[in-house]
Amino acid sequence: MDVPGHERFVKNMLAGAVGVDVVLLIIAADESIKPQTREHFDICRLLGVKAGIVVLTKADLVDAEILELVRLEVEEFVAGSFLEGAPVVAVSSKTGLGIDDLKAALARVGEQVAEKTAAGWLRLPVDRSFSMRGFGTVVTGTLVSGSVEKEDEVEVQPGGKRLRVRSVQVHGKTESKAVAGQRTALNLAGADAAELRRGLTITAAGVLRATRTIDCELDLLESAKPLKHNAPVHFHAGTAETEAQVKLLDPKDRLQPGSRGLVRLLLGEPILLLPGDRFIIRMFSPVVTIGGGRVIDIDPPMKQRRAAAAERAAKLAQAGPGERVSQLVKEAGIAIAVTELVARTGLTLSALKPILASAQVVTIGEPAALVMDRWQAEATLKRIHDRVAAFHRANPLLAGISKEELRGKELEGAPAGVLDVLLKMSKTLVGEGDTVRLASHKVRLQQDEEEAMARIEGAFREAGLTVPAVPEVLAKSGVEAARAKGILQMLIRQRRLVKVSEELVFHPDAIGALRALLAGHKGTRFQVGEFKDWTGVSRKYAIPLLEYLDREHITRREGDQRVVL
Repeated sequence: MDVPGHERFVKNMLAGAVGVDVVLLIIAADESIKPQTREHFDICRLLGVKAGIVVLTKADLVDAEILELVRLEVEEFVAGSFLEGAPVVAVSSKTGLGIDDLKAALARVGEQVAEKTAAGWLRLPVDRSFSMRGFGTVVTGTLVSGSVEKEDEVEVQPGGKRLRVRSVQVHGKTESKAVAGQRTALNLAGADAAELRRGLTITAAGVLRATRTIDCELDLLESAKPLKHNAPVHFHAGTAETEAQVKLLDPKDRLQPGSRGLVRLLLGEPILLLPGDRFIIRMFSPVVTIGGGRVIDIDPPMKQRRAAAAERAAKLAQAGPGERVSQLVKEAGIAIAVTELVARTGLTLSALKPILASAQVVTIGEPAALVMDRWQAEATLKRIHDRVAAFHRANPLLAGISKEELRGKELEGAPAGVLDVLLKMSKTLVGEGDTVRLASHKVRLQQDEEEAMARIEGAFREAGLTVPAVPEVLAKSGVEAARAKGILQMLIRQRRLVKVSEELVFHPDAIGALRALLAGHKGTRFQVGEFKDWTGVSRKYAIPLLEYLDREHITRREGDQRVVL
């Protein structure tokens, strides 16, 4: 990549530096080190480039003594950096001096650079977008991770728009597949070139997401001024650029030149970023590079005190993948989706699986869809146990507490399926249908309660479809109201009575007879009046019964009529 030195082109240099493994630091022998050279070199250091060659051009324009002085100045300039000890090659494009030496040095450095892996998720930062006659929309960029093939479904972030890959080119040649590290062009179906501007990222569909808040490690250059809390900056990552506000986490007052601190950056626009990504920040005026760093987290908690946020960021800055996953699981509350872990860490499912297997977590589903911290799961299970026990003490005649009530009291906001997994873990709780009970709980009726149960059930059996009011039946049961209500609930749970509405309860014999009656009218359309004639009930019973029959798919309402199914 050839980068013009002028300040106006630094943004292009930042966009083009995506995926660079080796740099050629070009210094004219007749001019030595210029201010823009220093800025470009600082950017390479801040972006984590690890290898390179120093090239002294225009060597034919200076004598040997000046060339040696420039060489010494350069060695002093790169001391302590990734270019310390790197080859310094003097060349002349006019005479051909040193060109062969430069080629040999490039070959040696290239052999030492580790090959990028294609095992990660696809990420292609867009640096150019255009339309070609006969092809349509084309985007180009350097594939920083993963791979992409013809006919893949991909996604644009931010935004989430889904596109199809019509064809793939690598370094100008049509290929079936492009992998990380390659200069790639994609012919995409589903979007106009104007929609796919520089700064967007083509990524795997439905996996990663953009963010506007990141916690980071920030290195402030020695040439910069002290960085204050809430300072505005230009933020550059990959090919993306946006304004950002700096929130200092540690130190709290200001970050001194040449030092490193923990910061939170509030981005003006969402950008697809992952932990470990490098970035650059530049001043507003004058527009010069002042620092850069590494992303620690892409979605930090927003309601933390600054000291707690700094402690969390410092912990994650040193965390490996397993520690990061454990931290996110603990912070999630009851459970976190595996898809959320992928989006927050950038780990693939294959990389995440062994981490989850070795961590103190509980996975739900196969393949695992949800993850819970094991200790938090056990604490939640203890709370559920205590609530069920309290329910039994207050309602000894009921088989158990409803699952819906448990979810509302102890698992508010938790994904579906969590309660069932917790119950499978428990040795003291039993889930039966829609209820949960202690394994030791047995409903034992006293003699007066058994007699009351018989009276209640008998009253509804004898009433047929013209049942009495529930309070009236309970009042004649022979036991006090609280126990009578518990007995009624037992009868309903055991399906010895059928609850049609909040006010009406029927015996199964009556409902069975009604079903048989309607079976003789299958396919018939009728109105409420005809139903009253068939059954001999008043409107007070007819409407709730018809609504019940609709719910049970015995009848279906169509305007003012119903049809027997």
